[in-house]
Amino acid sequence: MHRHRVMISAAVVAAAIGFVPTAAQAADQPAERQGSVSAQVEAAKAAAAKSAVFHSPAERTVRTTGKAAAAQAAGAAGTAGAAKDNAGLAVDLRATATTARGISLASQVTTGVDTPVRVDIDWGDGKTDTEHVTRTKLLTSKHTFAEVGKHKVTVTLTDQNNNVTATNSVEVQSLGSKFTPHTPTRLLDTRSGIGGTNRPVSPYGVARVKVGGNSGIPADATAVALNITVVSPRSGGHITAYPSGTEQPTTSNVNFVAGQTVPNMTIVPVGADGYVELVNRSYGDVDLLADVTGYFSPSASAGGYTSLNPFRIADSRTGQGTWGQVAGQSTFGLQVAGNGAVPASGVTAVALNVTVTAPRGAGHLTVFPSGQAAPGTSNVNFKAGQTIANSVIVPVGSDGRINIRNGAWDPADVIVDVVGYYSPGSKASYIPTPPTRLHDSREWDFPVEGQDYRWLPLSDGDPTVTAFVLNTTVTDTQGSGHLTVAPDPNTWAQYLNETAKWPTPPNSSNLNWTKGETVPNLVQASTGATGVIDFWNRGWDRTHLVVDMFGFYEKD
Repeated sequence: MHRHRVMISAAVVAAAIGFVPTAAQAADQPAERQGSVSAQVEAAKAAAAKSAVFHSPAERTVRTTGKAAAAQAAGAAGTAGAAKDNAGLAVDLRATATTARGISLASQVTTGVDTPVRVDIDWGDGKTDTEHVTRTKLLTSKHTFAEVGKHKVTVTLTDQNNNVTATNSVEVQSLGSKFTPHTPTRLLDTRSGIGGTNRPVSPYGVARVKVGGNSGIPADATAVALNITVVSPRSGGHITAYPSGTEQPTTSNVNFVAGQTVPNMTIVPVGADGYVELVNRSYGDVDLLADVTGYFSPSASAGGYTSLNPFRIADSRTGQGTWGQVAGQSTFGLQVAGNGAVPASGVTAVALNVTVTAPRGAGHLTVFPSGQAAPGTSNVNFKAGQTIANSVIVPVGSDGRINIRNGAWDPADVIVDVVGYYSPGSKASYIPTPPTRLHDSREWDFPVEGQDYRWLPLSDGDPTVTAFVLNTTVTDTQGSGHLTVAPDPNTWAQYLNETAKWPTPPNSSNLNWTKGETVPNLVQASTGATGVIDFWNRGWDRTHLVVDMFGFYEKD
């Protein structure tokens, strides 16, 4: 497969529409990298599933005999009695979560006689299944619940010939979690003591952030949406966020240089003790801020996620959403509900990418729901002349609107792209995974060329996965540019047989950079129709690309 690229020496305008080669063929990629991406994704999924195994041993089986057994078989409550026949009738239950709402149930049926035994499985959601055995046997059953959360599965064995029943139950919890928006709230500020410490985080030290049971967040929260901001670090490095009680991963969330104030959004799993840990991987002290905008939990009443192809709802440079640069210390509103593919009602929160460009002074943006005062948190921090983007998840006001406040004293241009929304009617729930590095172009010395793209088959052959939560980082940048992440219309098979056609990137951006910078940003990347995701270098010069996975959304 040959790659044809049109070379044009022109400056890249931040977050603008890039040149799209029309006669180009799909970008080449190392075969080793294609396979390893798929393997890494499957390994992360398997690791997530290992945390959801539920067991009720055979010793917990409750047996009834005689009239009580007959009554129980007919659906009435029986009273315990002493079985005279088939004294060994029992069932061991072991359930494993397999998908966001699905489980696999292994029922080890033990019977002491060769007579028919009916096996009734009550899934605890109004659905039942029935099987029959004539001897000791392991039955495997699969079920998909209508909703996430906890369910009590009950298995009843009925030996009608010997007039005895045996019942065992197991409490299960699905893998998937749903999202509850949270008023933007600061959980950690090492400068002021919020979160328990008023000292900078020392080199390679760890800051612990209390999430579960804090600020109205339930103790069973499985993951949290945090905006992490690094303030005035003394040397360059990066911050890694991970669940408490687990091994520190090799991934990164926020990259910085000495003296820089930089934020990045992350969706990080919560440890069993309710904490998230942030490790300072640098040789200098650093102050850290952590602002929560929502959390994931097994509650079925929370919202699922609908992933969208990225689309723009505001660009002050063109007058879309607001006209002209946003004045310092001012706020403008945006209608989200009913805009583009976002429904007109039922939306509780929206996933955005917010970009600041051409600011005339240093400052920050705060994104918050309409009908509320601006909180004392920040989403995008910037310095004069800088173009910088950050992922944002923000609750939507009762009128379907959000507000954006320019906290600087000077005006700045603001760009807002929508990537998805949360609502009770959305089907996909979130499955956090161990932070996993999927792609590092430095490993293969294979940077993404200017106006080219890297395609990664993250969920090929699995249409139930609708989006991935990724941290994308560009490094060793050879010029200015911006990254656009979007689903690819081609399948993995089309790339392998060289029939893929050059996709068209959307008019949106996920992160911006200048020459020599290392810049990260969270991306909630839609899998589209094929499960292949593209990472477009919209600059004219090559850059290295790093992609880390933190979880995915699944609709079954």
